[in-house]
Amino acid sequence: MVEVENLLFGHPDVAEVAVVGVPDARLGERACAFVVPRAGATITLADLTSHLIARGTAKTYLPERLEIVAALPRTPSGKIQKFRLREMLRGDAD
Repeated sequence: MVEVENLLFGHPDVAEVAVVGVPDARLGERACAFVVPRAGATITLADLTSHLIARGTAKTYLPERLEIVAALPRTPSGKIQKFRLREMLRGDAD
């Protein structure tokens, strides 16, 4: 998923991005992209998938869900807390 994150970070409307796996009964896991848009930008899942396809990303790696957030949760050292993003998807976040 790091490769997908790096490609998404190259999108002109993306300020920050993290991709996490979401459990799926049929496929095992699906990808969800959490995006902090650049100031004044609007971004859609279709924008992201078009960007990835144009860069040769296989369809199996495309995010199937997009969550727009104001900020990504981070540790004091600045690392993105992906477990907190998964909690947000499950509705466990405080």
